[in-house]
Amino acid sequence: MKQTIWALALLSFSVPAIASTTYFAPIDIQALHDKEVTREMKGEAPHFAVPHSVSVNALSDKSWSEKNGLMTWSHRVSAPNAVSLNFGFSRFNLTENAKVEIRSTDFSQSIRTLTAADNNVDREFWTPVIMSDDVVIELTVPANEAQNVELELGTVGQGFRTFAQKTAKSGSCNVDVVCAEGNDWRAEINSVAVISTGGSSFCTGFMVNNTAENKAPYFMTANHCRITASNAASLVAYWSYQSKQCGGARNGELKQFTSGSQFLASSARSGFTLVKFNKSPDAAWGVTYAGWDRSGVDASSAVAIHHPNTDEKSISFEYDPTQVTTYLGTDVPGDGTHVRVVDWDKGTTEPGSSGSPLFNQDHRIIGQLHGGYASCDSQTSDYYGRFYTSWEGEGRSNNRLKDHLDSANRGSMYVDTIK
Repeated sequence: MKQTIWALALLSFSVPAIASTTYFAPIDIQALHDKEVTREMKGEAPHFAVPHSVSVNALSDKSWSEKNGLMTWSHRVSAPNAVSLNFGFSRFNLTENAKVEIRSTDFSQSIRTLTAADNNVDREFWTPVIMSDDVVIELTVPANEAQNVELELGTVGQGFRTFAQKTAKSGSCNVDVVCAEGNDWRAEINSVAVISTGGSSFCTGFMVNNTAENKAPYFMTANHCRITASNAASLVAYWSYQSKQCGGARNGELKQFTSGSQFLASSARSGFTLVKFNKSPDAAWGVTYAGWDRSGVDASSAVAIHHPNTDEKSISFEYDPTQVTTYLGTDVPGDGTHVRVVDWDKGTTEPGSSGSPLFNQDHRIIGQLHGGYASCDSQTSDYYGRFYTSWEGEGRSNNRLKDHLDSANRGSMYVDTIK
């Protein structure tokens, strides 16, 4: 590589020299919103962005400059009218002194600096969303390390709605977790996150404790959120996305995020997926690990913590006993694979809540949301994949919880939430 390559163009706002740009034509936001309404009515995971496959390799690109022994590569991504952009690096391995900055061209938006600390076993990295339609990706590396850096942009997510800009606002009956109703559930609230996969789809999920209680970063969500061995690296979880005031403005923040995981197990029968994050969430964020109960006993009352329509985090209450049924069925016990919440007494769930945990009266998970018909306007049922069923699954490591959450074979019937 030449040590000095002059860039070919300049951005305004004093952005460093840039020679290459990836451009996407404006998208029809209304048409995409209408399509999402249809998807969500089918119970599918909602989408927030159109993913585009690209191939932009820093080392083979000629958009480099050099100053004082530092090499700088910059690339601009422009997508007029996009409400956000996110990036999937199909090759990502930074040297000790390399760093990647991602910011809007007007410097109003950015994500945290990426460094070698973000390297992982997959050698790829997926970013959180940045609320801009014009973004600069900039790699800086000492000249003597440049040849050892791996950085290739493989996917760009062109956002057509954000976490606060959806096909429909979450219903008014939802209760913000910051409200007084959440006071007895603070530990469990901090285990729940809104997630994105493949830079394009939304769901809810939660950190889950194991019998060793060693804070291994196990994370559960719904099977229909479609996290597999091939895309688990693209999972991004956003922690503490919640309103600052009870019933107040939609002012949640997306600064605390964990990116990248390994697929462990899933089963359509009870609708669960289990992954393990490549790295644990930052301890400063206060993320907790939810307890669970695999006894199969009906709850005398139940609580759901979730992101309705991927809005800020909410809490819902069922004051009556749960039932064991078939998915979407009413016969008890049916095929025994699901926990039915007959109707919510306070709050509800919505598309985007999929994968969220259901806790019994003892603050232990008994299932994760598979689907249902509940809404603020409908006193109908929701169905949770039964933790009891998922424990043994279909008898293999890749479709049951037992091998992962009790790898020491302690046989515990339940564990509690830990901080």
